[in-house]
Amino acid sequence: MMRWIAHEWRLVGRSRLCLSALVLLCLLSAVSLWSGAREVARQQAHIARLAPVHEQDVQAVARRFARGGDAGYAAYYTFYDTQDPPSDAAFLALGLRDVAPYVLRVRALGLQAQLYEGETFNPELALAGRFDFAFVLVYLAPLFIIALLHDLVSGERQAGRLRMLLAMPGAGTRLWLRRAGLRTALAIASMSLPLLLAAAVLPIGVPVLAGALAAVVAYAAFWCAVCVLVATRPWGSTAHATALMGCWVVLTLVLPALAQMAIARAIPVDQGVDLMLAQRQNVHGAWDQPRDATLQRFFETHPEWKHTAPLPERFHWKWYYAFQQLGDESVAPAVDAYRAGLARRQDWTGRLGWLLPGVAVQTTLHALAQTDLPAQLRYQERIEAFHREVREFYYPYVFNERPFGPEDFAKRPRFSAPAPGAPWPVLPLLACLAWGLCMAGMAARALRRLAPAD
Repeated sequence: MMRWIAHEWRLVGRSRLCLSALVLLCLLSAVSLWSGAREVARQQAHIARLAPVHEQDVQAVARRFARGGDAGYAAYYTFYDTQDPPSDAAFLALGLRDVAPYVLRVRALGLQAQLYEGETFNPELALAGRFDFAFVLVYLAPLFIIALLHDLVSGERQAGRLRMLLAMPGAGTRLWLRRAGLRTALAIASMSLPLLLAAAVLPIGVPVLAGALAAVVAYAAFWCAVCVLVATRPWGSTAHATALMGCWVVLTLVLPALAQMAIARAIPVDQGVDLMLAQRQNVHGAWDQPRDATLQRFFETHPEWKHTAPLPERFHWKWYYAFQQLGDESVAPAVDAYRAGLARRQDWTGRLGWLLPGVAVQTTLHALAQTDLPAQLRYQERIEAFHREVREFYYPYVFNERPFGPEDFAKRPRFSAPAPGAPWPVLPLLACLAWGLCMAGMAARALRRLAPAD
């Protein structure tokens, strides 16, 4: 076994193209991991830098109530900081963390108007995406594997050695599998070694590392099988390279884009900004409605405050916070439909991985890194739960007209809900492995039909 490995390695070592491709792939993998780790460090530093600034703002509000005051003012002026720190493996695939807010300040006012303000970004700035390990694996690694294997058979045919090789003892399917297997293993090593070094410096846990390595191996095996399958055709090296580049364009660019467009058309979902505008419209419209009618609608869903004192002639905070919450409740069905639509799109994207291996790999890495859509929705759910806690903290003071002093202010809620662990992406990873095994079987069958006459 060592003899054929040494022989094949000498062939690789004589090819400047192979050596250059392997070195460049290793460098790109290392740079992508460094770039992802740098972005994660930037986000962590941003969160840490905002914490003392937020505390200064809170203390400035607290000084206003050193001698007591109205809780309505405290609820109005006090912001609460919420954070979604990146996971330990977020440097693998930044996903939605590139566009979705990971720090959000909320008040006791209507939540939906605050929750989706972060969506007002310039989409052209996010169009290019981030250069992370997922980008290298899904889009660039196939190009390097194509460069290593496109002339696997045609190179021998053009050199006039194909008949001799197929006539030698031990040649045939095993020869091409050994040659393709070694070159693919070197490509896998070029991506895995930087990943292992990054995992040693940035501990990401054995399950996450195992999942990422499995995705690398399965995806590389798939493209190796595609290259071998095309290489068995009686064409020249240029024709093989052109056909493989066409496969790359179709499988990684065209079909995923068309599939995502089809999913978006089949499952229409409004933008979060639309929810924000609808909630604000309902809140602003409440200023022109009878105050008692607004409170009665509020008491229907919150009967615990029904027996509080009636509204005075002047402005009162309990009416203000009542129509703020009614504004949220008015768009609650639309919010549920919005998130259900996003969840359905995510489910169909996961199913798409059974048809397109690149989508399966990307879904796997984003799930392992906890930077996908479900992770963003979990953060929003944590914000909603915390916002409910903030409202329930102020309501007894506002509706019962209790004085609000420094001791009460010190009891205000803190956002400290831990991020729930994400499930291991079993199905996307199985899709990757299934594609690799299926294509490997097809390639082996095609190699058995390779004849000297070719």
